[in-house]
Amino acid sequence: MGVDPAVNVEIFDSKVDLGETAARDAAAFIQQAITSRDVAYVIAATGTSQFEFLDALVLHDIDWQRVEFFHLDEYVGLSALHPASFRRYLTERIINRIHPKAFHLINGDAVDPKAECRRVGELISQRTIDVAFVGIGENGHLAFNDPPADFETEEPYLLVTLDEACRRQQIGEGWFKNLDEVPAQAISMSIQQILKARHILCIVPDQRKAQAVKECVEMDVSARHPASILQQHPSVKLYLDRESSALLQK
Repeated sequence: MGVDPAVNVEIFDSKVDLGETAARDAAAFIQQAITSRDVAYVIAATGTSQFEFLDALVLHDIDWQRVEFFHLDEYVGLSALHPASFRRYLTERIINRIHPKAFHLINGDAVDPKAECRRVGELISQRTIDVAFVGIGENGHLAFNDPPADFETEEPYLLVTLDEACRRQQIGEGWFKNLDEVPAQAISMSIQQILKARHILCIVPDQRKAQAVKECVEMDVSARHPASILQQHPSVKLYLDRESSALLQK
C-alpha cells in the first residue's frame, strides 16, 4: 500500500526548512481566521519536534493580540516550574515571546485533575478551532492518547495513564533522568476534540518517529495506531524530514 492520497505529506531536507514551511502555512491559517472573524483559535503542541516550527512561527507578522491558544496536554502532578512542564515550555516558547490574547493552560498539578479536565473542556467547547499544531509520538500517539486510543469519547479533555513507551520517549528527549521521574498520568486533549480543528498541521521530524509515521500514513485507521485517525480529517498536512519519512513507500 502506498501513501494515501488523502494524506498531504511534504518531506524536507532539514528541520529548519520543515519548521519554516510549517510556520508559513500556520501563519496563513491564523491570518485567514483573523481576517474573517477578527480572532483566531489555535491548539499548540510541545516537545522537541516543535522547536524549529515554533521558533519560526513567532517571527511572523501577526496581530497576536487576536489569537487565542489552547493547551494540548500536560503531566499530572508536575509543577509549572519543572523543566519538563509543558506550561513552562509554552510560556518560554510562545507566551513570553508574542503575548497572545489568551493561552488557556492546563493546570497539571490541580488538586482534582478530572475537574481540571472539565474546566478546560468547557472553555474549548465554546470555540471553533481554526488550526491545530500536533506531533506524533514514537508509539503513534496524538497528544497523550497512547494506544489503544479512545476514538469515541466526545469529552474535550481526558485524564489518561501513560504507557511505558511514551514515558521512555520523555527520557530519550532529555526531559527526565529516569522512568521513576516521569509522571504516570496526564491530562490530554481527546482525539475527537483534535479532529474538530478546521486544519491540522502535523510536524514530525527525526528517525525515531519513522515507524509511527508509516503507521499513520500507510496503515489502516486503528486505535492501535492513534495518529492514523488523521487519515479521516479533511485538511491535514504532515511535515516530515528525510529520516522520519524513511519507511514510507515512495
